Amino acid sequence: MKTILFACVHNAGRSQMAAAWFNELADPAKARAISAGTAPGTRVHHEVLESMREVGIDLSTAQPRFLLRARMDRLSDRSPHVPSRENNFSARVRGTYGTG
Repeated sequence: MKTILFACVHNAGRSQMAAAWFNELADPAKARAISAGTAPGTRVHHEVLESMREVGIDLSTAQPRFLLRARMDRLSDRSPHVPSRENNFSARVRGTYGTG
C-alpha cells in the first residue's frame, strides 16, 4: 500500500482537507494519506471542520501533527515526488496566502 503525505506549515487547514479527501476517494487497499506540518498549530481550524462536515467527512478527532524529518526520508525513499528543502514552495511564499 502507498502512503501519500500532504504537508503544509500548520497542518490545520489545507493539508488536513487534502488528506481527508484523498482517503475518502482512494481505494484503501491501494493507498492512504496522512498529513503533517513543519510548525503544527494547536488545533484544526473550525472552518475546516465545518466545511468537511457539510460534505459528510468527519475531522472532529483530527489533530495537527509535526512533520518529522524521518517520516519524509522514509517516504522519499519510495517516491520521487517529495520536495527537497531547497525546493520548498511553502517557504518561498510563506505569508502570501495566510496560515493553515
